[in-house]
Amino acid sequence: MNNSKYKERAVYLDNAATTRMSDEVKAAMEPYLKENFGNASTIYGYGETAKEALRNARETIAETLEAKPSEIFFTSGGSESDNWAVKCIAGEYKHKGTHIITSKIEHHAILNSCAYLEQLGYEVTYLDVDEYGLVSPEAVFNAIRDDTTLITIMFGNNEIGTIEPILPIGRIAREKGVLFHTDAVQAYAQIPISVHCYPVDLLSASAHKFHGPKGTGFLYIREGVKIPSFIHGGAQESGKRAGTENIPGIVGMAKAAEIAARGMRRRIQRETMLRNYLLEKVTHEISGVRINGHRTRRLPGNANFSIRGVDGASLLILLDEDGICVSGGSACNTGESRISYVIRELKVPEEYAAGTIRMTLSGDTTRADIDAAVASLKQNVARLRDEPCTPG
Repeated sequence: MNNSKYKERAVYLDNAATTRMSDEVKAAMEPYLKENFGNASTIYGYGETAKEALRNARETIAETLEAKPSEIFFTSGGSESDNWAVKCIAGEYKHKGTHIITSKIEHHAILNSCAYLEQLGYEVTYLDVDEYGLVSPEAVFNAIRDDTTLITIMFGNNEIGTIEPILPIGRIAREKGVLFHTDAVQAYAQIPISVHCYPVDLLSASAHKFHGPKGTGFLYIREGVKIPSFIHGGAQESGKRAGTENIPGIVGMAKAAEIAARGMRRRIQRETMLRNYLLEKVTHEISGVRINGHRTRRLPGNANFSIRGVDGASLLILLDEDGICVSGGSACNTGESRISYVIRELKVPEEYAAGTIRMTLSGDTTRADIDAAVASLKQNVARLRDEPCTPG
């Protein structure tokens, strides 16, 4: 397929995987890719310019969370932030206990970090979710033990979009004296989050999920939380995360966060309206469709549904041929099981689960995009249902 032609006619509905970097973000980054190329650790002019950009970016990010600038630590993205929070909190508080609580539908950055800790002798409780993907605060409360040192529950699920009850879970953690981390990679800059309102101790985010650059993220660490360095070396990030700072990426992330915060209310309303239009159109025009995740407690741009009697992988290929970019679940899990572990935990029936599709919108998405995607989906579902199965 001719790539330039493909780009011209593509309908991009996989914004949970990554987003297009905005022109404003590119413009903000450009000086730090050219003339302002200095290392923030140096003391001459170039370094001072970089250091000021770093300071301004930290203040911008902190403001979006109502946090202190000193509580924001820049990383390479969500996976690093998650690994840092889980592994290093576990190690730092090992003298108090070796028990961690999480859910069965967390991102693999959390699940694989927990699995690694289990190999080192830690105990992990993996909580079930209900049919909508919600973790029960009561289940969290009941799972807490005297040796529990960390609870990690994601803010919004990357596959089904369900927004978890972070406020009551955080209150439980605070009352019990247990540290609480949330993976907010899908939620930060998509919905309002204030660390004054939500009692979280650590929070992960990644720039490329909100029109910033890839390879840049941050970890919020509440003042007073003891956490060791994840990367050892120099004194960058207050001695917590060594390595020369990615100034262009950090500047771009701060600009993207600023833009998202500025237009959040209007964007939430628009994306929610378009998402509901998409879900209504799919369920009315295609038979045998099941919506996954909570109908209202979900991220504005997330639509996840399963279609009875079709193979999701085959459907994705046919959609791609029509220039429709969607996914079957998390981009991080491509090539693994044909049925996502998140969908399995929701106990979606097998005849539906294999045909799961995730469409995720952004501020760039139009009603025409949705109409084109549903038209292609409808045509290709009919095609797959009509085609007889041939032996492998």
